[in-house]
Amino acid sequence: MKPADTRIAPDAKVKLAKWDADDTDIIGKDKSDARDQLDEYRARLETLQELLYAEGRHKLLIVLQAMDTAGKDSTIRHVFQGVDPLGVKVASFKAPTPYELARDYLWRVHHHVPGAGEIAIFNRSHYEDVLITRVNGWIDAAECKRRYRQINDFERMLAETGTTILKFYLHISKD
Repeated sequence: MKPADTRIAPDAKVKLAKWDADDTDIIGKDKSDARDQLDEYRARLETLQELLYAEGRHKLLIVLQAMDTAGKDSTIRHVFQGVDPLGVKVASFKAPTPYELARDYLWRVHHHVPGAGEIAIFNRSHYEDVLITRVNGWIDAAECKRRYRQINDFERMLAETGTTILKFYLHISKD
C-alpha cells in the first residue's frame, strides 16, 4: 500500500471498521526502515516549510484527529522535529473554557488558523464540537446538521483564501 492509497476523496463515506488499524504496509515491518523513511520525509518537510515561509503567500493547516491516547502529541513531535518553529504553530483543543463557551464554537479555532507562509497544526479540532456534543446529547440532530454545514463553509472560506487543509485521522490499534 502507498500513502496515496489512504487518501479519502471529498464527500466520500468512510467506515473505519473497513480499515485495519494494525496495517503497517505503508511503512513496512522493519522499524529501522520506517525511521529512515521518516528522516527523509522530515528533510523534505523542512525544505518545503522554508519555501512556504519565504514565499509568504500560501498557508497550510494540518488537522490531526484520533481517539484519546492514540499518539497525536508524539506524532506532532516526531514528524515536525527539525522544522523551524517560527513557521509552525500547534493548537490543542481540549474541553472549551467558560470564556470560549461564551462565543460561537468556531471562534476558538479561527484565530489559530495559519497566516501567510505559516503551518498550523490542530491537535483535535472543530470536529470535536460536533462529535463530542452530539455523542453526549448536548446538541440535537438539527444543530449537528447546522454545524456540519458551518464547518464546511468555514473550511471553504479558508481554502478560498489560500489555505491548504490536510486532514489526518490516526487509526491505530490498542496493540
